[in-house]
Amino acid sequence: MREFVIEADGGSRGNPGPAGYGAVVADAATGEVLAETAEYLGVTTNNVAEYSGLVAGLRAVRELAAAELAAGGEVSVRVRMDSKLVVEQMSGRWKIKHPGLAPLAEEARGVLPTGNVTYEWIPRKDNKRADRLANEAMDAGARGEAWMPSGRPAPTEKHLADLRAAAGVAAKPTAGPATETPGSGEARGSGEVPGSGEARDSAEALGSGEAPGSGEAVVREAPRQSAPQQGAGGQAAPRQGWSAPDLGAPATLVLLRHGETPLTPQKRFSGSGGTDPSLSEAGLEQARRAARLLAARGTVQAIVSSPLARTRETAAVVADRLGLDVTVDEGLRETDFGAWEGLTFAEVMERHPEDMDAWLASPDARPTGGGESFNTTAARVEEARDRLIAAHAGRTVLLVTHVTPIKTLVRLALGAPPEALFHMELSAASISAVAHYADGNASLRLFNDTSHLR
Repeated sequence: MREFVIEADGGSRGNPGPAGYGAVVADAATGEVLAETAEYLGVTTNNVAEYSGLVAGLRAVRELAAAELAAGGEVSVRVRMDSKLVVEQMSGRWKIKHPGLAPLAEEARGVLPTGNVTYEWIPRKDNKRADRLANEAMDAGARGEAWMPSGRPAPTEKHLADLRAAAGVAAKPTAGPATETPGSGEARGSGEVPGSGEARDSAEALGSGEAPGSGEAVVREAPRQSAPQQGAGGQAAPRQGWSAPDLGAPATLVLLRHGETPLTPQKRFSGSGGTDPSLSEAGLEQARRAARLLAARGTVQAIVSSPLARTRETAAVVADRLGLDVTVDEGLRETDFGAWEGLTFAEVMERHPEDMDAWLASPDARPTGGGESFNTTAARVEEARDRLIAAHAGRTVLLVTHVTPIKTLVRLALGAPPEALFHMELSAASISAVAHYADGNASLRLFNDTSHLR
């Protein structure tokens, strides 16, 4: 039996907006890439694009194995996608509620015998080949062209028709369903983020498991493509928050920064590169107040902490109040600030001005003495986030961590650039919340809430 691996992806810049898909077919034994296919779909949604990439990949396998199949042979296919929605629906674990997706799922099931196709969810960082193809297709569509493999001449109209036929996907209309969930692309939500003064209304923000009501504005994640905020022709921004369809309860990450340490009021660098201070008396009181708020909300189902002392101490106070255990995740620790640990910003500027200037200018720059860059921190935080989302699907988990990891989780949810870290203020023992949905999108529901400390 011949074995194949499909990596498929799709995206929509605006959701609905200019969309495209990409799919890579490889030999399962050797890893050799046997086929690549991509297509600009016109204006449609992220979920439609994801399913279209799946269908195209399956059809490419059927074409590659045409001789074996015609002779009565079989093929085995492992599909790898970063769309949790598609993987779970095609695996039969989730129902397909939206009428616009059911025909696409049925089409995918009809390409090859369903018993020979398995589905595997992978993190976005492991789906770069298909993501690249989807972006190439969308970029080509923005130029009014059809996607072609790199280095080939521009296609004729007949060639374009042949490409579509080979991929097994008919020409797409220029308009599609407008009710899917916001997906990839860099569309930014225009809703306001609930501030610290709205804590009395924040039970939903802290993970009630219900979809946001019409009075709540949220911002959807847009992490994948570097796309303009408007689609071709100046399309309006996608519908956000309460107008999005119901995908079930999200995995809600409630983000609690640790309480104060003796270094906090002095604004000294305190990372994971040698300084590991414990909470001060003020910090312990802040932890107790945060615990009272979280107990009153009654939504937290699990607690995960950074391995550093100040976070473990904060988490222990909350866990005692909530009657939960605490697990530790190394990915949630603070950035290693190298030789800057224990120094103030002014002291670093005086002693290491060139290193500080470079650090402020580039997320790849490292603090003096071999600390971590912001990009290095972001990579491990993103990996931890993906692990926790997978482990706590549909649940609310409290992450007790630090300034940089929390800002990074918020930045990733907003699809914001690394320099956004310098434009957020995060108080000691503040609470934020990000909801992660089954289709890979996210909503920032709360940021830097300190009402419980007043």
